[in-house]
Amino acid sequence: MSDDNGTRKTPTGPRPEPLRFFGTTWVDHSRGYTARRFGVAVGSLVAAAAACLVLRFAYEGLAIADTGSFVTVLVIAMFAICSALAFRHTWDSFGTRPDPERQANLRGLLAIGFVGSLLAYFFRSLTEAPGEKLHRADYEEALDQHRRRTVKRSGNPTKKKRRS
Repeated sequence: MSDDNGTRKTPTGPRPEPLRFFGTTWVDHSRGYTARRFGVAVGSLVAAAAACLVLRFAYEGLAIADTGSFVTVLVIAMFAICSALAFRHTWDSFGTRPDPERQANLRGLLAIGFVGSLLAYFFRSLTEAPGEKLHRADYEEALDQHRRRTVKRSGNPTKKKRRS
């Protein structure tokens, strides 16, 4: 932004919070926003497919080790349940800010259920940048507060007539 003299002016007001992979392009959907969304969708889906391939190798390792059906079912159930919980937690975090303490407590579960987190990222990126809705609401609220604080008053408030 520059004025008539060519000098650079600092923008006033709140600045948007950057999103991972998108920076601040989510504000006005500029500078390759659509391509980035497509790239994030494809990338997260490819990463989820690769993760499933790795989990298949782990399953085959359990079959080769002949650990028994109980351990195999237990491992499959653990990954399925943790992936479902990680999907739900990641999906919810796109709409509300997660509690940092709860986030720390769920770190292990989210690490085990990484496939669910990747799939949540994929599905959200089909409609918007993951987290865009939350960031947009925060940014618009900050802009509104900034506008209300900077609106100039008209007249001298001491000269107002009081109604009796």
